[in-house]
Amino acid sequence: MIMDKLIDRIVELKNPTVVGLDPRMDYVPESIAKDAQDRYGRTAIAVKYALLAYNKGIIDAVCDIVPAVKPQIAFYEQFGAEGIDAYFQTVEYAKSKGMIVIGDIKRSDIASTAEAYSDAHIGQTDVFGEKMAFSQADFITINPFLGADSIEPFLKNCKDYDKGLFILVKTSNKGSGDFQDLIVDGRPLYEICGEYVEKWGASLVGRHGYSSIGAVAGATHPEVAAKLRSLMPRTFFLVPGYGAQGGGTADIAGAFDKNGLGAIVNNSRGIIAAYKTERYSGLGFAEAARAAALDMKADLGTIL
Repeated sequence: MIMDKLIDRIVELKNPTVVGLDPRMDYVPESIAKDAQDRYGRTAIAVKYALLAYNKGIIDAVCDIVPAVKPQIAFYEQFGAEGIDAYFQTVEYAKSKGMIVIGDIKRSDIASTAEAYSDAHIGQTDVFGEKMAFSQADFITINPFLGADSIEPFLKNCKDYDKGLFILVKTSNKGSGDFQDLIVDGRPLYEICGEYVEKWGASLVGRHGYSSIGAVAGATHPEVAAKLRSLMPRTFFLVPGYGAQGGGTADIAGAFDKNGLGAIVNNSRGIIAAYKTERYSGLGFAEAARAAALDMKADLGTIL
């Protein structure tokens, strides 16, 4: 199962880090941006070229020390069709380097539309009678707000194509409590959501004891992560919020199990834009990304 493959890679590298590939043009080094404009002018094609060159440099720098990357599709969609092409090419390149890819797409809709989303990102689509896969992502993130019938198409593709999900349960943003913390029948809504995720993944548990249906549990809510870990023993956590959003090692300790497994921790700008910080000044963008990833690995090692 795909979750077993992710956990195997985490154990092999001794590193539960996922690098968020959330590129902004002001992160891209001037030399890359200039080369792209020299070739293609001030166009979306130039942006695509720049984003791909930037992403490939980071992937090359970390692929032997980090098990996974997580491209957030919004940073690509904003540039239209060329940006979407950059997203899919980034996924493909990361896979070619042996990395696990979590497509951060946060999709959700009624069942028929959810099926189309699922086929696009973790399944296959019928093209004149022939099934084609348009993305090589191993996992995607989805939103459960529309309920169980909106989740079913994704679960089916996970079973059919050995893919995985990370379903939003308790997110790292400041406003997450507006809805996720609402008390329903005496309990916060995120707990009820977590129990649904645990149930949805019951038939997809692998040899490490974790399901391919994971949950997003933010690092900025340490007490919640610990509570969810006790409620969801078979659910692997994707933990956002480490670093730039304020989450530290002490905040995420509760997301892991007694064996130091059970979670993978995301860091985006803290790695991909590390070269812009004082700590890594003087290093090239890829060299700084590698150094920052190694520092994060060491930091996480203090709690595992």
